[in-house]
Amino acid sequence: MKTKASTLTPRMLSEFCARRLAPVLSEEVVRTLHRYMAELLSREEYPPYRGATLDLGAVAETLGLDRSLLQAQKAHLTPVFDAIARAAAEGRLRAGLEAGGRRATSVAIAKAGDVAAKAVPTCNAKVPGHTGKRPGREARLIVEFPEPLFSTWDEPDSFGAALRLHASGHGETTYHLYDAVVRPEDGVNRSTLISWGRGTKLPRATLSLEILGRIERRYRLPEGYFVEKAGTRDRAPGDFNLEGVTPAERRRLAWHLPDDFNHRSRHEKSEILDWVRNVIISGSTDYRRYQAAMMRQRYAVRFTCASGPRRPSSIAQTPEDSGITIAPKRLNDEMAAILRFKTATFADFGLQRNGVWGTETAAQKVEHFGLWFGAFAAPPESEVQGCGVDPKLLTFAMMVFPQVWDWYLTWRERRRGFYTKWEVDLLSIAAAFCREETGWLRQTPRIADNLREIDGLISGQDIAAVRADWAGACERMYKHARRRIKEIDRVARIHRDPFEPILPVLEASSPVGEYRKITEEILNQMPDERHHPRAAAEVVRSFLLLRIGLHTGLRQKNLRELLLCKPGNLPTAERKLEDMKRGELRWSSRDHGWEILIPSVAFKNANSSFFGSKPFRLILPDLSRLYELLEAWIDRHRSRLIGAAADPGTLFVKTAKMTSTNAAYCQNTFYEAWRTAIQRYGIYNPWTERGAIKGLLPHGPHNVRDVLATHILKQTGSYEQASYAIQDTAEMVAQHYGRFLPQDKAEIAARILNQVWQAA
Repeated sequence: MKTKASTLTPRMLSEFCARRLAPVLSEEVVRTLHRYMAELLSREEYPPYRGATLDLGAVAETLGLDRSLLQAQKAHLTPVFDAIARAAAEGRLRAGLEAGGRRATSVAIAKAGDVAAKAVPTCNAKVPGHTGKRPGREARLIVEFPEPLFSTWDEPDSFGAALRLHASGHGETTYHLYDAVVRPEDGVNRSTLISWGRGTKLPRATLSLEILGRIERRYRLPEGYFVEKAGTRDRAPGDFNLEGVTPAERRRLAWHLPDDFNHRSRHEKSEILDWVRNVIISGSTDYRRYQAAMMRQRYAVRFTCASGPRRPSSIAQTPEDSGITIAPKRLNDEMAAILRFKTATFADFGLQRNGVWGTETAAQKVEHFGLWFGAFAAPPESEVQGCGVDPKLLTFAMMVFPQVWDWYLTWRERRRGFYTKWEVDLLSIAAAFCREETGWLRQTPRIADNLREIDGLISGQDIAAVRADWAGACERMYKHARRRIKEIDRVARIHRDPFEPILPVLEASSPVGEYRKITEEILNQMPDERHHPRAAAEVVRSFLLLRIGLHTGLRQKNLRELLLCKPGNLPTAERKLEDMKRGELRWSSRDHGWEILIPSVAFKNANSSFFGSKPFRLILPDLSRLYELLEAWIDRHRSRLIGAAADPGTLFVKTAKMTSTNAAYCQNTFYEAWRTAIQRYGIYNPWTERGAIKGLLPHGPHNVRDVLATHILKQTGSYEQASYAIQDTAEMVAQHYGRFLPQDKAEIAARILNQVWQAA
């Protein structure tokens, strides 16, 4: 293949490919190889070698071909690539001789060709007429701003296509681009840029984004051009410089740090971290700060008799945790008896009761009793500063002593700094337990046999007195609890303002319109489903959580337990839904829309006048891509998150992982899913300029009910109409949900009165 004029020509390359490669490789592969070899020949660049051997792995990676396919044809490919190497060496040698004003001899050319054929880049032998330069593979000259070969182009849709277009448009290969923009201290492999160009990977790390910025500057493209093409990242970068931060906190912080965090000053880094921790992670309210401090002080008695899912609480999750006491058998048996009394279909023969606890209420009461007894069991010298009672002495019969309750109330006030409705609720339970005819303690005098002396609280004389007159002791406690309720109710303060996290939304003229901005921000940050299917599914879930919550105003329990009936399946019978106390999303052929049907017994306020024993039924509106994304969720996104786990049958499922194989939400995980969506898409972050609403704080799904009620109040001034949006009564809206201030009322009145002047 040698000639006197040149080692290799483009025509010879074409003939070689047609005769030697076409019979053994596909037409597409031959075309790709021919284009690659012609480019090397025209630019006088060396093929990739590893020592003296052609590196077919690098060739395959560069061209996006199967390595084994090229390896099988190594005998055909090696000669032609060796010829390209000789041609490159010959061209560079000739250029060097012409620059020195001397003619190259055929001997020198042959010698240069032999050196190139061996492809030893580190050869130190001097070639006659070649002044101080090494023969072999040399790096191409790097220009800071290469000139484009064309000024107009068809804008590509994908990141990889855009990178390939602009590299080739400036006369560069991915190999040369790597040499131009990647520094040795970056530690980035050449294969990273190759995978970007092929579209198999997208940049995610902060260093990768920095390299993209260098490419944009080199090709004089708009800032953020490649980042926009790459789309939203599937997860937060993991290469932020965060000293002294645990891996768990690092994962939470990384979502909310700016891309240039590593290049900021120490003062700015500290300011950013403080803001993210206080505003986004914990929420900067007095109650949040108090709650965070108190959660570090473990105290509780854990009952083992409670059935069903455990409620999320501040109680530690394992008995080995400091401050947790397993309830002794006697106390546990008493708790089990109370649960039977308040949850059974029929009360035991000879007992009367007033009201029945549902599953959620029963779990809540078990938690509250655990904290009540935990205060007495906690050591006085601990941070909790409890009473130090031996757990074996604890019994529900202690609740008939006024001095026991006074100690507990004083302890609560000293711990929090003031009285709250919590103390009122606990005293109401004590009064209910001691009430005549229906009180559990009043009807269980034998429990007095479990009383033992407790230093500083209960004396032997006190025990003898209540055993002698149990009904009288219960009556005294009932009256004492009623008096204390009135006294505390007069001075109780609100520690947790439920409106505080969403004040910027409630203060807007259209609260629902303001909250809707979060769903729009979610769509703006949707990752590319082709590259990040699971991340896209999680974002669609966040969108549907908020949208369906805004359209229905359902409580967390009803939204979390909402079943899914896929199109084509037979909807669940209403009677069966009543038995399960759950609702269902199904397609309504009559209304041609997605319908939510929930029996009234599934609601917390099932006996409210709002329902009148009739089920809740709502057709979701086909607005702002709701149906499009809901059907995509049902069709493919939902199954991606379930994976190999069992399908719980609910509309919303959490991501099943190696460490969490259950795809069903519980109360805690559902709250965290909503809160995470608000943290990532709702709270405006001035450092990253992401997020929808300035001043918003983390919150859970229950706050949507406040948004809906306040929106209708601001528009109509009617508590009755506001109650319709949240399946409740006007009285409940006025007491708990609607933030209807005097200026809002005055504005509605002014709107009506101003119509007179506008008409005139």
